[in-house]
Amino acid sequence: MSSSEAPGPGVIHDIGYRGYTGPRLDRRAITFALFTHTLRGVFGLGRAARSKVVPFGMATVMLLPAVVLAAVSVVGARQGLTEPVLPYTRFAMVTQGALAIFLAVAAPQAVSLDLRYHTLPLYLSRPLARADYALAKLAAVAAAVFILLAAPLLLMYLGALAAQFDAGEQTAQVLQALAGAALFALVLASIATVIASLTGRRGFGIASVITVLTLSFAVVSGLQDVAAVQAGDPTLAGWLGMLSPMTLVDGVQVWAFGADASTAAGPPDGVAGAVFLLAALLVVAASYAALLRRYRKVKA
Repeated sequence: MSSSEAPGPGVIHDIGYRGYTGPRLDRRAITFALFTHTLRGVFGLGRAARSKVVPFGMATVMLLPAVVLAAVSVVGARQGLTEPVLPYTRFAMVTQGALAIFLAVAAPQAVSLDLRYHTLPLYLSRPLARADYALAKLAAVAAAVFILLAAPLLLMYLGALAAQFDAGEQTAQVLQALAGAALFALVLASIATVIASLTGRRGFGIASVITVLTLSFAVVSGLQDVAAVQAGDPTLAGWLGMLSPMTLVDGVQVWAFGADASTAAGPPDGVAGAVFLLAALLVVAASYAALLRRYRKVKA
């Protein structure tokens, strides 16, 4: 070969690989694929067996009370019981310990590992914006929490129907509880995802999420007890409910659906209830904005 025919720098050699001829997906399809991939990862699907222990363990912990409550409804109906012993809207508050553990594992799994192993630049090398990435991750964690709450509620509902409770009333109540579950999922997933996004260390993320969720409820519910019982000020006790994500959403349920408060007091009046709902929506919006700000600092 003469020097004039020798390949210069930057020449691409054809060594026989076939070019990609399939469809080129757009941002929406890529975002949805990231959402489903993250949702599967949260439950440990497609990963080692040990990755499924906590998510499916917590799902079992939440389903067991629902099975027992459904059985109690069926048996109790023969003895004059006319409605479930536990209102649907209180289920999330009763099982909040398992919910907090699930979120403490799910949120770091969704976002921390991408930071630790520097896989975020690979995602952003596709036609995927940082806003799409944050939205897909947050939505996946929220969807996982909603599934975790909705499945036991539907099981309790089937038990109520089997017990031949008033079908119309039970349907209305379970729909209200599902709406509450959706708000619980959005608020809790938003807070947990933001916390987990601050560190690439999964252990730190787990500890931080569970501390924030459990400690905030313990402190706020304790303060509500002091204000309502010892100080005799139920109005103050109700407003204090805004300071914890669990009591915040519970307060929305009390206002919107007339549910019984799970703590010493709910929102003191209708205006306060509307403020609770606005605060819950602001938490979700602020958390998404914080995620966007966080990922703007990550180099592609």
